[in-house]
Amino acid sequence: MQGQLVAVHPAFDEAFDAFAPKEVHGQPKARQTWAVEQMMLAAKASSNLGLKAHVTFSGALAWPYVYPWPQRPQGLIETAFAELARRWTPILDAFDAEGCDVCYEIHPGEDIFDGATFEMFVDAVKGHKRACINYDPSHFVLMQLDYLAFIDIYHQRIKAFHVKDAEFNPDGRQGVYSGYQPWLRRAGRFRSLGDGQVDFGGIFSKLAGYDYGSWAVLEWECCLKHPEDGAKEGAPFIADHIIRVTEKAFDDFAGGDVDKTMIRSMLGLGRR
Repeated sequence: MQGQLVAVHPAFDEAFDAFAPKEVHGQPKARQTWAVEQMMLAAKASSNLGLKAHVTFSGALAWPYVYPWPQRPQGLIETAFAELARRWTPILDAFDAEGCDVCYEIHPGEDIFDGATFEMFVDAVKGHKRACINYDPSHFVLMQLDYLAFIDIYHQRIKAFHVKDAEFNPDGRQGVYSGYQPWLRRAGRFRSLGDGQVDFGGIFSKLAGYDYGSWAVLEWECCLKHPEDGAKEGAPFIADHIIRVTEKAFDDFAGGDVDKTMIRSMLGLGRR
């Protein structure tokens, strides 16, 4: 949430004041200064704790203009991302000095809300190696983004993982935007692990295939189930899905060394 306050559009000033100390409420510049200081301290705290990945939000300057109506003036989005990069580059440098990645949660309401916007941000920070991803498939379900293909594209930058379930059930009244309805009545809504539509078997297989070595954290935000039950069921759900990667392929040829003579014989090539 402190990362969220690094960049706040004025339309959300009052709403986001709740995430900051009272002494900076109503003072956007002071609130931003506080947020940046907190992120700098978080870099040191991560180092002290031996952590290699820190999760955050990017904040948002362009989000009110996410839908292209009315038409956006040329340069609006580019200017927003240039400013976002200007604010985040010193923070990324601070985390780099502590050997820790900054993992932006790809999330609606942030300027980094899908793969395309993440790429725009990485370009704006000149490919900074600490600009990474906190992977959360629940938001991709609600946005109707292919969350398995996302891993194929961005696996090198995925350094954190929120294990969170969701479902999307559009009908004749609602689609992606869900008509301002409360969570229980939304077409897209979050669920406890195993109760939604996310293919976690596919996700854990993809991450294992790419040798993902960071953490998998249960994030509970269910519109129905009690959080204690969600935690009680969710922790073993994650443990059961973690794949211990085999060190041998089932079709390793008897585990032996390469026998070039045998191979040429099998191909009918004879001996040299």
